[in-house]
Amino acid sequence: MLPRGNFPEKVFLNGTIYPSDAAQISVFDRGFLFGDGIYEVMVQLDHSIFYKKAHLDRLQENLDKINIAYDVGQLETQIAPLLHAASLEEKSCLIYMQVTRGVAPRKHAYPKGYPATTMMYALPFSLPHINSKNITAILEPDFRWHRCDIKSISLLGNVMTNEMAMNQNADEAVLVRDGLITEGSHTNIFFIKDEKVYTHPANEHILNGVTRKIVLELCRNLEIPVVEEPIAANVVSSMDEAFLTGTTTQIASIAQLGEHRFHVPDAIGKTTLKLQEAFAELKQLDSSTLIV
Repeated sequence: MLPRGNFPEKVFLNGTIYPSDAAQISVFDRGFLFGDGIYEVMVQLDHSIFYKKAHLDRLQENLDKINIAYDVGQLETQIAPLLHAASLEEKSCLIYMQVTRGVAPRKHAYPKGYPATTMMYALPFSLPHINSKNITAILEPDFRWHRCDIKSISLLGNVMTNEMAMNQNADEAVLVRDGLITEGSHTNIFFIKDEKVYTHPANEHILNGVTRKIVLELCRNLEIPVVEEPIAANVVSSMDEAFLTGTTTQIASIAQLGEHRFHVPDAIGKTTLKLQEAFAELKQLDSSTLIV
């Protein structure tokens, strides 16, 4: 019996939809033993899954990066049956997907001839029109591995740094590698100086978030200049605004980062608000087929 909490009612697992209590995996699943798998998270609004194609494309790209031979199209066909079983059709919800290399004898080398393990669930979840929260974040060393571009289910480094933030009554931990700010424990980060947007380039040191890519597209549409280069931790105090992005975070203003409190601590900065409003308008559209 699952403990009480925010668990889904139904789970899709390897082709079958189960009550959550009945969904079980082998102790020899490589996701359990090695964290050898990829995950994806997306949200369904009242009318459609927000940027569904972009999320599914990223899931496929990440599976390809670690050589898990699985066609994400198979999992896509199971979304509607799962939502129906969970009574979440045409309702706001969060959809979590996970694919691992499957069940095989415990050896480090990739096993051959074993099918992937596929799992998916949906939970009631609503996004606010605009994320009006002003975030407090701490700065912590980025001690994670050098392939943060892979959306791996092995998230121990992210979990540890997020726990550091929680222990300091902060909302997020923003990570610093070799003096340069990379991203948050579960978000991407942007800075604004003189109405110009700065963010870390999409290389192996960050996850190229779908919301990050949407924001860059919004900047182009709104003619907001963008510079994709990392910001040094020691120049944060010279920035005018900062915000975080993520699938459930949307666009969230940062009030304080480390010891620096931004100029508009009790309000959302002008450029951040402009992007938040443009993002909110996107949610009114059927963006399920869009890729960014």
